[in-house]
Amino acid sequence: MINVEHIGIAVADLTEAEKLYTRLLNTPAYKHETVESESVSTAFFKVNATKIELLQSTTADGTIARFIEKKGQGIHHIAFEVEDITTEMARLKKEGFRLLSDSPKKGADNKLVCFVHPKDSQGVLIEICQERRSSPSSEGEPYGNIEN
Repeated sequence: MINVEHIGIAVADLTEAEKLYTRLLNTPAYKHETVESESVSTAFFKVNATKIELLQSTTADGTIARFIEKKGQGIHHIAFEVEDITTEMARLKKEGFRLLSDSPKKGADNKLVCFVHPKDSQGVLIEICQERRSSPSSEGEPYGNIEN
């Protein structure tokens, strides 16, 4: 694992949360994105090397909506950047961690992502992520030729 890539915060109202974090961090969100496959809308903030991702569910039964219903708004996950997500997934499996997907998934901010089950990390949802890249030689690889 290279470094903390971002901290994800579950919010009920992205517009209101964005206003609050703009005031708190004294900077506007630099990016907005909807990830349809995860039923989530996001806003990203960056202060120096620290990134904060606000997450709002786009459906009443989405993962973020269920999280807020169960635990309330707040920190949802901590994401760690990795050089090679498939290698790191294999290492984590070998170490006995349960992953929430068998292969990397397309995430926000041009990342491939995979989550470690929070029961295996003392209640903290851990995301590993890798910058998406594509090349003709990587066709068929989990990170090859994925469109934005």
